[in-house]
Amino acid sequence: MILGGISGSTSTDPTSQAGQAQQKLNEDLNHFLTLLITQLEHQDPLDPMDTHEFTSQLVQFASVEQQIQQNANLEQMISLQSANLVTDMTNLLGNTIESSGQKFPLDNGQAEFTYSLANNATEATISVRSAAGLNVFTATGELSPGKHNFVWNGKDNLGNQMPDGQYTVTVNAKDAQGNLMDVEHSIFGRVTGAGIDNGVLTLFLGTTPVSMDSILSIKETPKTPEEGQS
Repeated sequence: MILGGISGSTSTDPTSQAGQAQQKLNEDLNHFLTLLITQLEHQDPLDPMDTHEFTSQLVQFASVEQQIQQNANLEQMISLQSANLVTDMTNLLGNTIESSGQKFPLDNGQAEFTYSLANNATEATISVRSAAGLNVFTATGELSPGKHNFVWNGKDNLGNQMPDGQYTVTVNAKDAQGNLMDVEHSIFGRVTGAGIDNGVLTLFLGTTPVSMDSILSIKETPKTPEEGQS
């Protein structure tokens, strides 16, 4: 039951926040109108009730609905803008990006990542874990302050070549007092896809998602010897 010029708009996506708010408003409005009609039917004709409060509430309902429609329009604009950004992101396909984070792709048996130390360390250990959480590679890291690059050939500690996929790097460094130091990590990967993941603009490095706001640099992916001959 919808009266008084307040419309239960069906143009709003019912799964969106605005759509859910619209459904709740419609339920509240129907309940309110049911109470209003019941009271009007049972009022004393010689002493009619003051409708000022009800009129005020109807105005409030109309104001809330207008705000919901504005929010719905804003959501649609954001959705269109996100779609345009995804289209722009496809221009990055095939390029290599550097991103802050620890999850990286092993691509064609090669991977690269960095770690940064603010001060000198007395020891530093590089550990690489598989997607299953198994420690597959360990190495000794640089101890001097600054940013250090590391290229992993994809082989485990026994010399076996690991399959391409997602891995995680962790560098544990200790200072002169034996305390763990803060270490900043970054990873490199070739962009293979782009999209929106849980509402976040995301690039994909194989199966590894990288949010746009974590990208540090973009460069052209070096060609393989085979590509250079083509």
